[in-house]
Amino acid sequence: MQPEIDLGPLTLKTFGIMFSLAFLAAGAVSARRFKELGKPVDWAYEISFAALLGGLVGARLYFIVQNYDDVKDDLLGNLFSGAGLVWYGGVIGGTLGVLAWGWWRGFFGLQLLDLCAAPLALGYAIGRIGCQVSGDGDYGKAWGGPWAMAYPDGTVPTDQEVHPTPIYETLAMGLVALFLWRWRDRFRPGILFALYLVFAGLERFLVEFIRRNNDVVAGLTAPQLESLALLAAGVVWLALARRRGGWQVQGGPPRMATA
Repeated sequence: MQPEIDLGPLTLKTFGIMFSLAFLAAGAVSARRFKELGKPVDWAYEISFAALLGGLVGARLYFIVQNYDDVKDDLLGNLFSGAGLVWYGGVIGGTLGVLAWGWWRGFFGLQLLDLCAAPLALGYAIGRIGCQVSGDGDYGKAWGGPWAMAYPDGTVPTDQEVHPTPIYETLAMGLVALFLWRWRDRFRPGILFALYLVFAGLERFLVEFIRRNNDVVAGLTAPQLESLALLAAGVVWLALARRRGGWQVQGGPPRMATA
């Protein structure tokens, strides 16, 4: 594990490095797609900044809501603290930021959501590399399998061998990003984003069975309940779209786009 990299007087957090790389990669994919759609490539920088700003605010506020009893004595200090970011809060805040940007630019609609699908999956996959390298506690339950790992030098250390769940999530969402990118011209507007909701919700729901989060309702963790909401939204969306003319573009499926 390598939570920090010391460069003389400068100390870099490896999670922060991967967090930045995730946004850069998502921005690069967005720029490629904007170019394909005949839109200004500079929009990729704008939408990335909107997602970053909204995501940071949302992740921090979500953490405060979840841990209110622990932070209520210093709400302002905890609001501006660099510690404590929750993924689903980031998704909500980032989504609101991107939608606000889309409304401002006149690019507000299903095409915007579809454009975000592959970058979201890719950014998540890269971000989980940061969790793995820094050993930030997102690893799984105790396990004695062939690729079990301990995180003795992590930010949240453990000498017990556990499931390296960040690796699972990186591989799963990396494949999702690849498929969503290759399918970007295959479906009617909105379908790609609905598929993202299904895949992202299903992936997080399943991996939570071997993660260390506490159960809250019916043996399910809070992230599982949130994942079920994403999954249900995506399934309903796809079902309604099929009833209203199918998923594919009019005239049959086009040639699958290449990377």
